Amino acid sequence: MPSIIKPVQRIRFGLLIAAFGAAAASAADIKPAAAVRPSTALPGVSVLPVKLDIPGLDRKRQLRLYLPPGYATSGKRYPVLYMHDGQNLFDNATSYASEWKVDETLDALAKEGKLELIVVGIDNGEQKRMTELNAWSSERFGQAEGKQYMDFIVKVVKPTIDKEYRTLPDRANTAVMGSSMGGLISHYAINEYPDVFSKAGVFSPAYWTAVPVFDFVNAKPAPKDARVYMLMGSEEGESMVPDAERMAALLVKTGHPTSNLSMKVVPGAKHNEGFWSGEFRDAVLWMFKPGSVQTVSAKQ
Repeated sequence: MPSIIKPVQRIRFGLLIAAFGAAAASAADIKPAAAVRPSTALPGVSVLPVKLDIPGLDRKRQLRLYLPPGYATSGKRYPVLYMHDGQNLFDNATSYASEWKVDETLDALAKEGKLELIVVGIDNGEQKRMTELNAWSSERFGQAEGKQYMDFIVKVVKPTIDKEYRTLPDRANTAVMGSSMGGLISHYAINEYPDVFSKAGVFSPAYWTAVPVFDFVNAKPAPKDARVYMLMGSEEGESMVPDAERMAALLVKTGHPTSNLSMKVVPGAKHNEGFWSGEFRDAVLWMFKPGSVQTVSAKQ
């Protein structure tokens, strides 16, 4: 079982921070263009009719929900994956540049009998995205709102989903995932809320926006049974790969078992939804270890 995956070839090159900022916008820092695009969401995807209030931030947030193909008739309960940047997950019509195809991927995995999940997509705050998905304030990016945002997911979103849908609400069946700033806040979540999340998909984490994250992880390690899937493309920016490698090394140093850590650097991959979409399948299969997550009758 490989735990840390090294690329066959690494291309290191320098990019200005401004250039990275333009690439990071692909993760929905900017609102989609006004041009109408056809919806690509599958039948299992729905937009919840009521936006939820985010305590402490005086704003509301839209949720998007994916249910497995057999949900309506199975009577089973399912593990849940909470994902950031909900606009980009299921539907090309709402995405910034392109979608993750989470619904297509999970429908295929369900048909293959490999994995069934409920996915909750939390829309990003558009112009508030950089502060909502960061737990550390800075002069450059402003007052952090990541604590309030994650408290919203843990104390408002999750209880709502657990009440209204047939979930497996325990930490063993609850995961969090995101890319760029969403990768950063997902790493924060697995350490800050160890009783809630047991798995984190940390895609292209923007550690460079939050230098204190390294001290945080060192001082407050995630539980050793937490499964952390780190993903990076070799062409994402000057400090992106070194930062991710530094974090992976820190996790090992703090005693996190290599069997529960995957650090994958993909040669030639760039900072965009197409990259993340192509890696989503492998990530969720590793995080949820097919066959090890049980579903039970709704009566239990």
